[in-house]
Amino acid sequence: MKVFRTLAFALVTMALMLAACAPAATPAPTTAPAATQAPAATQAPAATAASTQAPTGLTCSQPIKIGLITDLSGSLAIYGVMIPRSFMLGMEYATGAAGSAGQVFDFKKTQENDFKLDNCEIQVFVRDDASNPDTTTTAANELIDVEKVNILVGTVSSAATATLQGIALQNKIPLIVAPAAANDITGSGFNEYTFRVSRNNYQDAMNECLALTKQYKTFVQIAPDYAFGRGSAAAFRDACTLDGGTFVADDIFAPTNTTDFTPYMDQIAKSGAQAYIVTWAGSGFVALVQAAKDQGVTGKMELGATFIDNKLMPTFFANAIGTTAGILYHYSAPKNPINDFLIAQDKARYGTMPDLFDADGMNAALMAIAAIKKTNGDVSGDALVKAMEGLSFDGPKGKIDIRPEDHVAIQDMYILKLVNLTDPNANFYQYVDTTRPEPPCLLPESMKDRCGTLPYGSLSGK
Repeated sequence: MKVFRTLAFALVTMALMLAACAPAATPAPTTAPAATQAPAATQAPAATAASTQAPTGLTCSQPIKIGLITDLSGSLAIYGVMIPRSFMLGMEYATGAAGSAGQVFDFKKTQENDFKLDNCEIQVFVRDDASNPDTTTTAANELIDVEKVNILVGTVSSAATATLQGIALQNKIPLIVAPAAANDITGSGFNEYTFRVSRNNYQDAMNECLALTKQYKTFVQIAPDYAFGRGSAAAFRDACTLDGGTFVADDIFAPTNTTDFTPYMDQIAKSGAQAYIVTWAGSGFVALVQAAKDQGVTGKMELGATFIDNKLMPTFFANAIGTTAGILYHYSAPKNPINDFLIAQDKARYGTMPDLFDADGMNAALMAIAAIKKTNGDVSGDALVKAMEGLSFDGPKGKIDIRPEDHVAIQDMYILKLVNLTDPNANFYQYVDTTRPEPPCLLPESMKDRCGTLPYGSLSGK
């Protein structure tokens, strides 16, 4: 049975893994590994070999300060731990040398890492918000009022990111969003100081529906009843319909704290759909899958979803070898020197292959440095906003284009075939295709003019 899963979830019970070893330096890689063969790097290439850009000669009278907020202890920490390690590697790649924290960034030992870009010192401060908006507020205010940061980066939870957006706007400090995915971030919640390197719900749906609609024609879907879930449901309905699919029932929304999915699975079982699409964030997914089995949904129809992070894949896709589905990033798919660097360094320094959101963390750092270079070191809010709108830069997923209309990050995504779940380097896939989804402009009606010629509100613009 082929199974597709679209999940933006983290399990509270999953153990967090970060190896803290720093082997001796060797030259940086220059070629990408084959999609079915993971690299066998055991040593970290020399930091000074990482940068491929000529010095710009920047001189700063004061240090430039970046505040990074992520989840290192909360319900989404399994994702949050990916961001600091990859952000620091991005800073190193862009500046040409490791920071003051050394080869491995360990949040338990230090919350600051300093880099040099020509004659400019760049200080990075890391804070844990545990995906709690109240904690996000406290962390952001401390970074702004005490550390005097010029740029904010974060966070994992879409709800916490919405809080962070408001604080960034109030203080006129640019925010680079990574890895939160809710459409509202650059949609109904848009403000001129918010930019994203993470994908949004629509990009997930557009990528996945290309694969789903080749297998199935009728769908029903269930999602959590909050912004992320409703945004995802709207995006899947739009994208899969345009790709030839039909939704045979209204979308089902369940409270985020649901533990008994029996009535919802009963609705799905009676829908007559060939496949049911699930968006869920949190440990409730286990109860959802169990209810699907109990109500006879499993076996009657397929579960449509994207591939997930390396650690959870063996648990939830154990019976899905041979499945073809979408994924926002897997280290085996892109072929470029920046991704090579990320692969080698994550393996050598942290004892893990890059995971689902490592590209987002690295891209956030590369975007920040690209903007600083573009302004020639001017980190005033107005200068950075102007520089970031329409900015293009290269990252581990290839070229990233920041759309000036709504600050959405246009980026490559991937369709892969699951071929195993036992590879020790999480090299689970065979490459199938690369997509570059361009979602509709979702700005509020009052800002519609900013959308210009982009489809507004939906992929069809209707």
